[in-house]
Amino acid sequence: MGLHTPLYDDHLSLNARMVPFGGWDMPLHYGSQLDEHLAVRARAGMFDVSHMRAVDVVGDGARDFLRRLLANDVARLREPGKALYSCMLNPAGGVLDDLIVYYLGTDGQGADGYRVVVNAATADSDLAWMLSQADTTLQLRPRTDLAMIAVQGPAARELAARHLPSGLAAPALALKPFFAASGAAIGAGDWFVARTGYTGEDGFEILVPADQAPTLWRALAADGVVPCGLGARDTLRLEAGMNLYGQDMDTTVTPLDSGLAWTVAWEPTERVFIGRDALIAQRTTGTFSPFVGLLLTGRGVLRGHQPVLVQGQEAGMITSGGYGPTLGRSIALARLHPGTRLEPGEACAVEIRGKPVAARRVAPPFVRQGAARIDLD
Repeated sequence: MGLHTPLYDDHLSLNARMVPFGGWDMPLHYGSQLDEHLAVRARAGMFDVSHMRAVDVVGDGARDFLRRLLANDVARLREPGKALYSCMLNPAGGVLDDLIVYYLGTDGQGADGYRVVVNAATADSDLAWMLSQADTTLQLRPRTDLAMIAVQGPAARELAARHLPSGLAAPALALKPFFAASGAAIGAGDWFVARTGYTGEDGFEILVPADQAPTLWRALAADGVVPCGLGARDTLRLEAGMNLYGQDMDTTVTPLDSGLAWTVAWEPTERVFIGRDALIAQRTTGTFSPFVGLLLTGRGVLRGHQPVLVQGQEAGMITSGGYGPTLGRSIALARLHPGTRLEPGEACAVEIRGKPVAARRVAPPFVRQGAARIDLD
């Protein structure tokens, strides 16, 4: 048995198929992974993501600490509620985790506050690493008192707003992408609504006091928001071209090897962040691995660890692959060997059960806001 989220009993009542994930017992699906995927693309679905860990970083020096800890630069967060996506690296440039950080603003004494949301499987090691890099003036508070529900889909924000505390709905609906609204200013305590997600659709990720999460979940379900499990979450994020930690990147590869160079803030050059020297050396020598999208044009299904063939020779490996229900086609993310040339639109092959099957390089995302973003012909 793994750890249970506050919504565990609700999952069981819906006959969810429970599986271990990152040390937690989580729902794989509630009956049909395909129906759940399509519900998010068509209207709205919701995910229990309470296994993810929010860590509040508060105190003098919080800004400088995160500027050194992360490859992206939190100095870009000038407005309270603004968020950015970043990798946290080791000195060799390997990815310890990918995460989102929100700027909470300043406290009464002028100290900056931030909320960092990390992945479940790496939460303990992330916190240990953060503590090892922090000085004693900082407070790092794991928010184990909070649950998290992601509501995603074209109707997600409108439906979710109906069930937010009074006074929080209007600010939430006014949020721009990658911004969050806190309930503290309107008397809603620890409620925190972010216009972020992991599906390629619009929506909210809602942090809520753990004891209030079941009530919110049931209200959303009664309003027609479809409960969705890990299976749909994975096919949705793959269609959206979003990396999964542990599959598409880990400590053995850098952001440059993972299609995440855009998350590295190289400027200003005087900012020193952990792993910077390793990334500069890799960029200078050109020894990073191309990270590409693939569309299968032959028959079969793409899966992780299948070899990619360029001109008949093994040239890389699929990191994430599967059937994209929105597209009706098999798609993948793949890491090629350094120096491999495979241009967008160029044909290649994938070895499936010992045989080469035709494929083509495409540029992720494969799907955004319910529509194909690649040429399927």
